[in-house]
Amino acid sequence: MSDIGVRPINEDELPEWIRAVNAGFLRPLAKVSDAVIADRRAIFDRDRTQAAFDGDRIVATFRSFAQQLTAVGGAPVPADAISGVTVSPTHRRRGLLSRMMSADLTAAKERGDVVATLIAAEHPIYGRYGFGPATTATEWTVDVPRTGLDPRWAGPADGARIDLVDGGDVRKEGPALHDRQRARQHGVVDRDERWWLENTGQLVTPENPWSEPFYALYRSPSGEVEGLVAYETEDSWSDSSQPRNTATVQRLTATTPAAERALWHYLCSIDWVTVVKSGNRAPDDLLPLFLPDPRAARVSRQTDWLWVRILDVVRALEARTYEASASLVLEIGDRAGLAGGRYRLDASPGGAVCAPTADPAELSLGVGELGTLWLGDESAVRLAAAGRVTEERAGAAAVADALFRTSRRAWCPDIF
Repeated sequence: MSDIGVRPINEDELPEWIRAVNAGFLRPLAKVSDAVIADRRAIFDRDRTQAAFDGDRIVATFRSFAQQLTAVGGAPVPADAISGVTVSPTHRRRGLLSRMMSADLTAAKERGDVVATLIAAEHPIYGRYGFGPATTATEWTVDVPRTGLDPRWAGPADGARIDLVDGGDVRKEGPALHDRQRARQHGVVDRDERWWLENTGQLVTPENPWSEPFYALYRSPSGEVEGLVAYETEDSWSDSSQPRNTATVQRLTATTPAAERALWHYLCSIDWVTVVKSGNRAPDDLLPLFLPDPRAARVSRQTDWLWVRILDVVRALEARTYEASASLVLEIGDRAGLAGGRYRLDASPGGAVCAPTADPAELSLGVGELGTLWLGDESAVRLAAAGRVTEERAGAAAVADALFRTSRRAWCPDIF
């Protein structure tokens, strides 16, 4: 068996790298087209695009890119976003992912990234690298006739308005709206110009065929854009020749409850639509509460979503805000040696200070569990009951909950 080397790829190796990604994601292995290569070359970063080579054949892939992740309280932190991770089925269990992950996380730590992020296709893989599930994605299916909403609803009655718009309007209004949302919702990540071009049909890639959705824009009574929804419809008729169409939300962004309520009511008022699927939402989304009969919205899918790996404990804990005042000494275990140690956190609604300490530990946990707690979406008491967190002082997990838990849950609307 030949030695397998792991290194960043050269640009002329990009076609083979794309083919290896396709193999890992069970996509067709036909020759990669020039258009696909040109599109990938536009975002190619040699230092952050790795591969494992068995001879001259690529058998594993890995890439990362710069990202901004919103911490609790609204502060953006620099993140190392990981994507395109594959290992050929012929080369599993040889430590190839471990080698690529180690190189990437070490480089991210040296760059000064506070965390690393990814969307995990499989749950068991990434915990051993220090990642923890930090947000949950929930989808509701709404039975529109059951909602109790007035079928004669003709739009907001307070002077606000909802307009159907096109991709050009979305590119004009969407980026600023998203930035306002991510400043108030922890767990949201930034979107670059390419994201907006791809998601409005301006940049159509061979790997992602384009189908134009509907767009609706909400303007407040003062004329400010406070909400935007993109949705698609599925045409269906019953045996009795009655329309039973489904509207599926691709994205719904709102910076005020009024905008959010109006957009959901709009979706439930579209003629012929009898089912609305919410798409990826936060697990405590307001959608059911906007309906006279909340039972009309049932949870049809729920799963872990964004995973977080803490790279800098001090900066991560000082970047977020806290709803209570307390001190806590944390013993963080990290097999990779990137963020482990003992830290004292002194936090209050006015700010936080975190520093290494020799004081006795009060709560011991792995860096993955810290990533799970950092965005406030999980309970240290629950993790302690499951044996994943150890109380060195009785009641320390409850103190951690008082500090880390948030009144609204974390949410990441995007996949990458």
